[in-house]
This record gives sequence, C-alpha cells and structure tokens, in this order.
Amino acid sequence: MLVLFDQGTPVPIRPFLIGHTVETAAQRGWDKLKNGELLEAAEKAGFEVLVTPDKNIRYQQNLVLRKIALVVDIPHL
Repeated sequence: MLVLFDQGTPVPIRPFLIGHTVETAAQRGWDKLKNGELLEAAEKAGFEVLVTPDKNIRYQQNLVLRKIALVVDIPHL
C-alpha cells in the first residue's frame, strides 16, 4: 500500500508500517500544499492512505468522493 505522511506526522512510526511504501509530503515537494490540494495530488499519484495530525481535515474538506483513506490524530512518540 502506498502511504503518504502529511507535515507533522511522526516519521518514527514508519518502521511499523511493514510491507507498505511510505513517503512524506516533503519528499514529494508537497509540503506547501493546502489540504485540498494535497489530497488531490496524493490521489493522482496513487496514494491509498494519508496519515495526518490535522484533526480538523474532516471539517475543512468534503471527503465523500475521495478515494484516499485518512488516518487522523496520530499521538506523538
């Protein structure tokens, strides 16, 4: 599974995602994109999951037609 870490997602959790390919928004040059733009870019690039600490993303974006899954509110390690 192709997983994207948003800004602020603790990178130390990466090793726990065994069998998955993990990239960060910064690695993709997407660290300045706003949520809607980031979701769009991630879906176009084939990412299946976005991991983000942004607890408000579900209120800021219409997620109904999105193909990408979101994992929100990762605790700090």
